Amino acid sequence: MYLSHEEEDHSLSLSKFESMLKTNKVLFFDSEEFEDIILHYLDAGKINLAKKALKLGLEQHPRSTGLRLVQVELLVFDDKLDIAERLLNDLYAIEPTNEEIYIQKANIHSKRDEHDKAVEFLNVALKYTDDYADVYSLIGMEYLFMDNLEMAKETFIKCLNEDTQDHSALYNVVYCFDFLDQNNEAVKFLNEFIDKKPYSEVAWHQLGRQHYTLKQYKEALRAFDYATLIDDSFLGAFLEKAKTLEKLSQYKEAIACYGITMELDDPTSFALLRVGKCYERLEEYEKALEFYEKTVHEDPLLDKAWIAITDFYIRRRNFEKALYHANKAIGIDNENKLYWKRYAVINKELNNHEEAEEGYRKAVEFGDHELDTWLFWVDTLQRLGEGEPAVKTLLQATEYYPEEHEIEYRLAGLYFTANENEKGTFHLSNGLRLNYKNHTLLEEFFPNIWKSEIVQNILIKNGTK
Repeated sequence: MYLSHEEEDHSLSLSKFESMLKTNKVLFFDSEEFEDIILHYLDAGKINLAKKALKLGLEQHPRSTGLRLVQVELLVFDDKLDIAERLLNDLYAIEPTNEEIYIQKANIHSKRDEHDKAVEFLNVALKYTDDYADVYSLIGMEYLFMDNLEMAKETFIKCLNEDTQDHSALYNVVYCFDFLDQNNEAVKFLNEFIDKKPYSEVAWHQLGRQHYTLKQYKEALRAFDYATLIDDSFLGAFLEKAKTLEKLSQYKEAIACYGITMELDDPTSFALLRVGKCYERLEEYEKALEFYEKTVHEDPLLDKAWIAITDFYIRRRNFEKALYHANKAIGIDNENKLYWKRYAVINKELNNHEEAEEGYRKAVEFGDHELDTWLFWVDTLQRLGEGEPAVKTLLQATEYYPEEHEIEYRLAGLYFTANENEKGTFHLSNGLRLNYKNHTLLEEFFPNIWKSEIVQNILIKNGTK
C-alpha cells in the first residue's frame, strides 16, 4: 500500500513530533503541521497530546489564526465557553471574513442549546466558505436539535446538492422523511437522486427500505438487488434483501441471502433465527430446529430465540420439550413476560393448573396486560376453585379494559357463585349492554349459574330469552 505525498508528510510530521516529546529536543514545525498533528490527536481521542501540541504550536506561532481556532475548539470541548468566545471575538477583529470563526461561534451557541443563534452564525459562514456542503450539514444538525424536521430535511438536501457523495447527509434526509411519515415523498426524492447518481448503492438501499415500509415488496427487492450488484459486500443491503424475500414467500432465496451475510461477517443471532423461520415455513423441521439451537447458543439473552424454539415445540404439540426450553429461558431471565406467558400456556395444556396460574400471574406482574392473559389467568384460578382471587384479578383487569364484556360476564358468574346477587346483577347487566350477542359466555363458563332463576329472569327482562 502506497501513501500519497500528503499522507507521507503527515506521517513524518507525527513521527518527528513524537520523537521530540521523547527526547525533549525542541524542533520546528510550521503552523499547518501543528494543526494537522493536533487534529490527528483529537480524532484519535488523545486529548492530552493534542493540548501539548497546541501549547508548543502557539509558542512557535503565537499569531497563527489556525492554531488559535484549534485552541477555541479545545476550549469548547472542555466547556470553557466564555473563554472560547472572548478568543473568537479577538480573532474576529483580525479576520472578520474567516468562516471558521462563525462556525466556532455557532458551536458555542449550540453547546448552550441556543440553536437559533447557531443557525444565524452558520448562515453568515455560508457567505465566506468554499465548503458549502459542510456548513449546510452543520445547519441541518442544528435543525435536528430543534426538532425542526422540515427545515433539517431541506438543509440536508442542499448539502447533497453540493456533495452527492455525502452519505451522512443522505441518511439524514431519509431519517427526516421517515420521522415525518413521508415515505412516498422519500421514494420520489430517492428516485430523483438515483437519476443523478445511478451507482449510489446507499441511495438504492434507502429506496428499498422505503418500499419495504410501504409494503411494496417487489419494488423493494429490485432496489436491494441494485444495491448489492453495485457493492457485493454491502451487508445491510443483503440483510434487507433477505427480509424482503421472506415477505415474498421466497424462502429458499431468503436463506441463500442470509447465508451471504454470514459469509461477509460473523453470523448474527438475527440471521440465524430468520434462517430457522424460513426452514420451518419450508417444513424442513430438522434444519429449522438446528438453526434455532444455533441462535440460542449464539445469543442466550435473545428472547426471540427462546420463544422461537419453544413455539416450535408447541406447534408440534411436544409440550414436554416446550416446557424444558421455557424453563431454561426463565432460568436466564426470570422477569421476561413472554417466557412466563408460554410457561403458563404449556402447563395449561399439560393440565398443570397451579403452574399455569403462576405463569399467568408472573406474566402480568412483569408487564403483560393483554386481555387474553387476564382471562386465561382468571379461568385457571376458577378451575383451581380460587373464586375470590379470580374476582380481584378481574377487577384489576378492568383498570386496563373498563368496557370489556368478557370481563363483565365472568364477574357476574363469580359474584352469583358467591351469592353476591346484587353485584352479579350489576355486572351481568353491564355485559348485556356491552355485547348482547355473547351473553352465552355465562352459560359456557358458569353452566349452573346460567340455569338459576335470578339469571334467567334477568335474561328474560333483557329480551334474550
